[in-house]
Amino acid sequence: MTRPHEWPADLDVTAALAGGFRPYAFREFVLKINQRCNLACDYCYVYAMGDHSWRDRPSVMSGEVLRTAAARIAEHAREHELDTVRVILHGGEPLLSGRDRLAALIGRLKTDIGDRRLQIAVQTNGLLLDEPMLDLFRAEGVQVGVSMDGAGADNDRHRRHADGRGSAAAVERALGLLTDARYRPIFAGILCTIDVTTDPAQVYEALLRHRPPQIDFLLPHANWSRPPTRPDQRDDAYGDWLVAVFDRWYDAPRQETRVRVLEEILSLVLGGASRSEQVGLSPVTVAVVESDGDIEQVDSLKSAFPGASATGLNIATNSFDQALRHPGIVARQLGAAALCAECVACSIHELCGAGHYAHRYATGRGFLNRSVYCADLSRIITHVRRRVTADIADRERGESAGVRSP
Repeated sequence: MTRPHEWPADLDVTAALAGGFRPYAFREFVLKINQRCNLACDYCYVYAMGDHSWRDRPSVMSGEVLRTAAARIAEHAREHELDTVRVILHGGEPLLSGRDRLAALIGRLKTDIGDRRLQIAVQTNGLLLDEPMLDLFRAEGVQVGVSMDGAGADNDRHRRHADGRGSAAAVERALGLLTDARYRPIFAGILCTIDVTTDPAQVYEALLRHRPPQIDFLLPHANWSRPPTRPDQRDDAYGDWLVAVFDRWYDAPRQETRVRVLEEILSLVLGGASRSEQVGLSPVTVAVVESDGDIEQVDSLKSAFPGASATGLNIATNSFDQALRHPGIVARQLGAAALCAECVACSIHELCGAGHYAHRYATGRGFLNRSVYCADLSRIITHVRRRVTADIADRERGESAGVRSP
């Protein structure tokens, strides 16, 4: 159950709406089609951080809940005249649903939402990814993202089976299939949670060997009440880790892959917007539907406290428009107005955006705080801005010298 006092005390949703704020429509819908997982990753926000709501929900999303979810998404798309909506099949591990069930689920989504406006993706740990499954995804145009934290021991330090066995070998087999010419068009990329004790260049290059179109490096979910691991006690070690990856990636003679968090920071430094929750002030437009039909905020909020992602709404009786008025949703769409005074006073707050919302939480103070990764974000953003600014200045000097040349 959501504890209202955990949301920013000065966030008055009624006042925000009266003041002219209008919620941004949801454009991405995460369907928790299977609540169970075949790995036991020690950093998992669903199973390892204190929120046990998954135990009280159906292990598999029923056909009725799926049909209602599809209808609600279609309704939201029509009302807000959305050209495209993105549906992500998630878990637990979504592939535990099985190929036949997934085929029926995808067909239902396409029928109810409309094939032309629908983009479907699946996020998987890769253990059950085989040719029949990939043939289905290729035929249906489903994009496939895989989670992996590096090669061998780096991955297996955290991403293990319940009995302690590592998962790297199985995931590398799956990635080998995805890089085959048959399936490469549906390969969305790799998600990697940062372990600050690993060698950043080694991890990046291990992932690069699979030729992913994109890598997304994620900070481990942590907050002021449950701070991240900092083996050397330095408050910007994760920032240093990202700086090392940035320099390796940025200095490559040609683009090797996209690195999402670094591209988002580059975009912000150059005056653009961010499409990531990790940085920037762009409104978050993601809704989650749990296996019982509950409408929730991004489920990474479960890392803050039990019930943090709940809205009290369910698709059986509530629309997605009703969820847009939840204070947690509004807070993540208000931009700088939802930041604490300390963040607003910071010179890079429009670039940093106080980081991921879940990382701001502190027991008794809610989410109206700077990120527990504040120093790390400052380190990587400042470094990227310095390098880009220097490159632009060098180019301008070169162009100026060329104009003056005889």
